Amino acid sequence: MTTTPSSPPFSIGYGTNGFTDHPLPDVLEMLYELGYGAVALTLGHPHLDPFAPDLEARLKCLRSRLEDLDLRIVIETGTRFLLNRREKHRPTLVDEDAATRVDFLRRAIDIAAVLNAECVSFFSGILPPETSPESGWKRLETRVADVLGHAAEKGVLLAIEPEPGMLVETVADALELRTRLGNPQGLRLTVDIGHCVVVEPGGVRGALMEAGALLANVQLDDMRSVAHEHLPFGEGEVNVALALATLAELDYRGVAAVELPRHSFDAPGLATRSMAALQAAWQEAQAGKAAEEWLQESVARIAADPGALPAVFAAASRRVGRSPLQPAIDPTAVLHGSNSDYARGELIRRLWEFRPPEDLAEALLSLYSRGDSSERRGVLRGLGSLAVYEPDLPVPVIAAGLRLTAEALRTNETGLVAAAVGPFAAAYLDQHNWRHAVLKLIFMGVSIAAVTDLDERADDELARMATDFAAERQAAGRPVPDDVGLLLGLAASPSISRKES
Repeated sequence: MTTTPSSPPFSIGYGTNGFTDHPLPDVLEMLYELGYGAVALTLGHPHLDPFAPDLEARLKCLRSRLEDLDLRIVIETGTRFLLNRREKHRPTLVDEDAATRVDFLRRAIDIAAVLNAECVSFFSGILPPETSPESGWKRLETRVADVLGHAAEKGVLLAIEPEPGMLVETVADALELRTRLGNPQGLRLTVDIGHCVVVEPGGVRGALMEAGALLANVQLDDMRSVAHEHLPFGEGEVNVALALATLAELDYRGVAAVELPRHSFDAPGLATRSMAALQAAWQEAQAGKAAEEWLQESVARIAADPGALPAVFAAASRRVGRSPLQPAIDPTAVLHGSNSDYARGELIRRLWEFRPPEDLAEALLSLYSRGDSSERRGVLRGLGSLAVYEPDLPVPVIAAGLRLTAEALRTNETGLVAAAVGPFAAAYLDQHNWRHAVLKLIFMGVSIAAVTDLDERADDELARMATDFAAERQAAGRPVPDDVGLLLGLAASPSISRKES
């Protein structure tokens, strides 16, 4: 059986800018108790004033406490009004007068040296009005070169963070800065995975892979592609499991810290939930790795011996596990399936690449008829994968898929019915049977979130059926599921397309 690491090779941390209502000693104690292995310390109010007259004594106490708690540390320099009480983040390294910013970064380096911090993270700044990009680049190069010299003397690593809207906005921009400076070893990158869905062409994985060995600091949060707004995990579009898996693939061993600077009002609760979300994402990432290893082995074995398919297919649960694919929103694995459902479905998709359509159709029918419920779900998930991967499936595969879909929809197994209303049904099931499948889900108490392309296929007839169902429930004195109202709302929407019977 494939084994996977129980914990990531990097340290999970939390940013102090998400704990601005707590004194720093309390923050460190709480993070330690919650299982965090690192802290991302933002200099300034309220935790550590870099201009305090007793800074040396404070740093001595802080380093001692960090060592007691075995917490790694990175220094963040994104305090909003530390240098200018009226203008956020001003001055920046691309402003005409950046002396205050340069002095602050030098102080940050001095602090990092005393605390034995992993790096000092910083940003370029937003280009001022009427300043050309090339002027901004020249200013940035000059100031960063100055700060790099000081960092080299102190033995401190610098990490520039691309920020949406700033001169250095993407990983490519950060690499451009390094090139302009002669690729100094002391300058590396901070990547915020939330920013990646906003500005990075290659998304989270693309940005992390592009940074590669130059990655020195990572910030973790969720975000939507339409706005630079740090969100708790699960509220945006970031694939956190993919991000953690990519970091592990890169053998990243630095700090990856949660960055939620506007959520101090719920800091203890959010830090607790964030750790749980990251642990779940790591488990998901490791399950994906195990599934990929099993898939590669299985495809090679079946290519060499086609008769091995039934035994290989049955072994998926033992090799990759039965845990839910999306535990946070589908803990019973009914809606989105389990790890083994996914692995079996992906195996069927890969068989498509070297099995003739007639052979594949026969294999699908055989695997379903001989399989247990878990294996049957895998076949149905595989049909969905095929429908997504190959929009124009050959007739034998479509015929086999429709037969199996009909068989699944005649059962009362929630997992089979949910798997049967996926992408294959959306593409090939006739409207009459599709409507009844949707109503069956509601009757069984399964969320219609399992239905692929619901908003595109919902029509007035489905709404009528839903209305009749609701009337029957009300007449019997039974509650009407919320999903019935959703179906009625979809039918009333003029913006969705309709498919004829």
